[in-house]
Amino acid sequence: MLLSDLASLLTSAVDWVTLQSATWGTSLTLAKTWILDHFGTNGMIAALIVLGVMMVFIVTQLVRLTMAALKYLVVPSVVLAYVATLFLPVTFSTALPVTVTACSFVLLFKG
Repeated sequence: MLLSDLASLLTSAVDWVTLQSATWGTSLTLAKTWILDHFGTNGMIAALIVLGVMMVFIVTQLVRLTMAALKYLVVPSVVLAYVATLFLPVTFSTALPVTVTACSFVLLFKG
């Protein structure tokens, strides 16, 4: 019973993705046609360059945010949890949520 439910859920998800990809494909085709009709090949090249630059910008911002979270949240939290296990009678898994919360509050108030 559980396997059939999972299979039906997976089938519906695949159907939804297929429908959405058709919708996005139609929208992209319409946008491409509109750009080519109004601006020509040079406009299409410019639109692709702008789209590429925006994608690179978004990816670099995500990477930067991830590195900042690692640098200012994950590493200090793990170190503080380890230090807490050395000096307090608590386990690492008990201290880690507390240190993550403490580092989050420090980042929140630090700005």
